[in-house]
Amino acid sequence: MLAPERRTRSDVIVALGIALAVIVAVTVVWLRSDARGTTSVTADTTLPPLATSVVLPDVLSAVWEFPSADSSSPIAAGNAAVTADGNDVVGRDPATGDEVWRYSRNIPLCGAIETWDRVVAVYQDSRGCSQVTSLVADTGARKDQRNSDADAAVTLSADGTYLISRGSTRLELWRSDLVRTLEYGRVDAPVNPKKQPRSGCELLGAASSSSRLSVLEKCPDDASNRLTVMNPAPKDAQEPEEYGSVVLPDSTGARILAVSGEKTAVYLPAANGTPSRISIFDGNGAGVVDYPVDGVIPEKSTVNADKNAITWWTGTQTINLRTSDLSPTWIVAGTAGPGTMVSGQLLVPVPNGIAMINPADGTVSRMIGVDRGDVTMPVVIAAAGDTILEQRGTTLVALR
Repeated sequence: MLAPERRTRSDVIVALGIALAVIVAVTVVWLRSDARGTTSVTADTTLPPLATSVVLPDVLSAVWEFPSADSSSPIAAGNAAVTADGNDVVGRDPATGDEVWRYSRNIPLCGAIETWDRVVAVYQDSRGCSQVTSLVADTGARKDQRNSDADAAVTLSADGTYLISRGSTRLELWRSDLVRTLEYGRVDAPVNPKKQPRSGCELLGAASSSSRLSVLEKCPDDASNRLTVMNPAPKDAQEPEEYGSVVLPDSTGARILAVSGEKTAVYLPAANGTPSRISIFDGNGAGVVDYPVDGVIPEKSTVNADKNAITWWTGTQTINLRTSDLSPTWIVAGTAGPGTMVSGQLLVPVPNGIAMINPADGTVSRMIGVDRGDVTMPVVIAAAGDTILEQRGTTLVALR
């Protein structure tokens, strides 16, 4: 038999050195990893299905409220109501407000939004609002994730097919698995610098549908703002495919209201004798028709859009935009925010309650009392079963 190999004192020292180096390397990776700074507490059981009452009571009262500064409208996803504030995205029982799941990071939350029956949370690191996670709405379980170059602040919007993350210099579109379908604007390290049609532009607004992305931007060589209409999912995500791009004269203060199908609705303020108006553009960026709008529209005017209804709160009134062609069909004055569809009726906040409106003609069928105190408008509504959710500034309030 062969004698066993003898280990010398030097061999032992070398082995210990290698083991120590491995431990140090693993520790460094752990300390720098996203996992170390992440807390994910999922629900023990799935929230039960929500039942929606056809008839709401004459008076609704607040049953719970929590800070939600990083959402612009109520997040009602799956069977949960969700708050987004600071570093935390929290799924709650809509009826009680009880926490059922939590997702937290040790980096700031840029924003959260409901889409694809999930909650998408965007966090900020050294690359901007770049770390993105989608969460199963009922349990908080992590699904898809991505990292992207981004601006330090972004606005999130979704159309049911795509999600837009827009900063002031760059935007991206993602599909439901968070794969990027388009990047537009600033590109730090482009493979081909000529793939972007323009450079140095400020992105003022964006909205999308399954077939169009419309961007309002201010470019250095343009006398006024520019509307650009694009394919939301071109063959090459790094090379935008434009259907049309047009400079809108005297359009300071303009904003994109909505995109539906191939149509885009843009608010254009009064200028040089031309009154304020909603302008409708076709799928190639050509103007189709204008509709006059009364009054001065403040910065805080708000649109709430989904597959059932598109409403615009101008600061004093709510205008319904027909989903098929974006033409305004009716106006309700003296409102406190845009509307949302619940059980076939459009609920629109008013200063002392909620107006229940027939979506076909804008007639008010009922008034529901709500005491909001000195809440600053706009108020944005959503429904989670029998619970009505209101985004009041940086707070989410549940009414029953």
